[in-house]
Amino acid sequence: MSDSCPHDAFKHLRAANPVLPATFRGEAIPMLLKFEDVRKAAKDWQTFSSDAPFRVPIPSEEDVRRVRQLPIETDPPEHTGYRKIVEPVFRRPLQPEFIERVEHLIGSLLEAAATRDSIEIVRGFALPLQSRALTYLLNMPESEAALWISWGVHVFRDGGDGTAKGAVLESYLQRKFDEAAASPGEDFFSGLLQAEYEGRPLTREEQVGFANLTFAGGRDTIINTVTWIIGYLAEHPAALEALRADPKLILTATEEFVRIVTPLTHIGRVCPVDTVVGDTTVQAGHRISLCWASANFDETIFEAPEEVRLDRRPNPHIAYGIGTHFCLGAAHARLIVRTLLRKLCAEVQSITLLEAVPNLEVESAYQRHNAWESLTVRFHPVATLPPGRAAEDRVMDGQE
Repeated sequence: MSDSCPHDAFKHLRAANPVLPATFRGEAIPMLLKFEDVRKAAKDWQTFSSDAPFRVPIPSEEDVRRVRQLPIETDPPEHTGYRKIVEPVFRRPLQPEFIERVEHLIGSLLEAAATRDSIEIVRGFALPLQSRALTYLLNMPESEAALWISWGVHVFRDGGDGTAKGAVLESYLQRKFDEAAASPGEDFFSGLLQAEYEGRPLTREEQVGFANLTFAGGRDTIINTVTWIIGYLAEHPAALEALRADPKLILTATEEFVRIVTPLTHIGRVCPVDTVVGDTTVQAGHRISLCWASANFDETIFEAPEEVRLDRRPNPHIAYGIGTHFCLGAAHARLIVRTLLRKLCAEVQSITLLEAVPNLEVESAYQRHNAWESLTVRFHPVATLPPGRAAEDRVMDGQE
């Protein structure tokens, strides 16, 4: 691994033109590259709308799902009402008992990994971590994670046919809503069955729209972030030592790692009317891209943006978005990253990198190194750990 820091794929493109002409699946989508332009557009939902079912992600997802994802594919005031329905779920990572569960989870996964000669991090560590932590967020049995692990890193696009994978997810969600209707509980699905929007119960399509986003969003992004951090600390042992020596750095390092990874390259917005963006006129009904991955490396905002500075302050990154659609899962993601760093400092003396295969995002206008397709390491524990539990090992391998 010659350089574990994702390079700024848009550096020279941004210098040449703040708006990059780009094409995705034959659709022309101008990309906003400058921090201030992206920030301003993200806050201007009247000009750059999210009221565009299937078209907020780039590439669009008409081929892999049949429902509008909620609340992300709406604008105010609808978005405000929809968001309030699920906000209590996404505030759970602020609760002490939730934090304790995540700490135990990451500690147990590291403990089991440290008993092995090697572990592949993407599917053997980060994917089980994301899936099992999601059961806590949704107040569901941890055993449910075994199925979610089998879906892979991306619920639609990780191997196989995206349309078929989308149908598998929809079938699962419908079944869970049916089970919750027959036997209500305190879980995510039961909560949506009991929720109301503007004084009426949610329709089944709305319920599935919330659940679809919950399972499709925040999956590969968390996995890629966790994987990249472990790869970086393997290649930069001094960074792990610095965090261990000064635990106060963990808070700023959490934000810096998320900034430099920016696991979601960009997101789409639709222009309701003809709109001039830079020197480009975007026709009504056409899309633009808010390129977080370029904005977070903008040298007019971030000094030496390609350097990892564990103590970077200020750090106004927008990896979680900004404005109305600020990521609902930000607190959950931050907790996972922060806890991972603390547990690594406490339990891992060093990390040996054994093999790394880059995850390359290749498009007509750019090529971006976005974390790792696979990353194999060996953890060296701070002290001798007890033998790893067999059950933990099976979960990490996706067998349970």
